Amino acid sequence: MSVDADLLETLMSQNENHPLNFTLKLNNLSFQLISVSITNSPIPVNEPTTRGGVYFSDTFAYKMKGVVEDLSIVPLLTKKMLGPNTEFGELIITTQIDDKGKPVTLEIFTNLTNSVQTPNSIELSMIIVKLNSI
Repeated sequence: MSVDADLLETLMSQNENHPLNFTLKLNNLSFQLISVSITNSPIPVNEPTTRGGVYFSDTFAYKMKGVVEDLSIVPLLTKKMLGPNTEFGELIITTQIDDKGKPVTLEIFTNLTNSVQTPNSIELSMIIVKLNSI
């Protein structure tokens, strides 16, 4: 995982204190991601491992959840989900934080681990795999 821990902690703190605006970019389309939470939590492995030969998993991961209210995203997610699909893609989410008084745009690269669809929205559960400031 290529994550600057200080930058990620700043992102988590600012989002907790004042929810940030997140945009999910997928197939040249943009979708607003709302109700975003980011946590560092345990995952169901006893030691660092490569899961299914597809992706690396540590014993803790930075997890991100968010809701998209535009259901036109649903068919675009089919090749993005981890699990039996070994050819998945990363989801790219952008936001802007304040870093020492300057606005900084972040690109958050995630793997989609789960989605729950309701009649009006879809909740995405993701693991953060990379974080870039641009």
